[in-house]
Amino acid sequence: MAKRIILYNLADNITDEQFKEYVTTDKGPLISSLPAVNKYQLTKISSASQPAIPYKYVGIVDVTSIEEFDGKAGPTPEYQGFLKKFMPMVKDLLILSGEEIY
Repeated sequence: MAKRIILYNLADNITDEQFKEYVTTDKGPLISSLPAVNKYQLTKISSASQPAIPYKYVGIVDVTSIEEFDGKAGPTPEYQGFLKKFMPMVKDLLILSGEEIY
């Protein structure tokens, strides 16, 4: 299965509590409902094997294929509206795509 993995930190003006509310009421249900999305998960990182945690949040989107997600979900008005709201809430954003091996 294809995966889109999104690593990021919150913008300085956004608290963890504000973000959790946004994710549970808006972001999570929206991403889960997009075409080509099988499952969406968001993890808040609380510890690491090294002293510094480079990214506090990890989103994992299980999709039918990256091409299908980009072609079907990306252009939708819902996804574009999500990006306009989400992007100012985060910083240090890194988006990865790949295939599940096991």
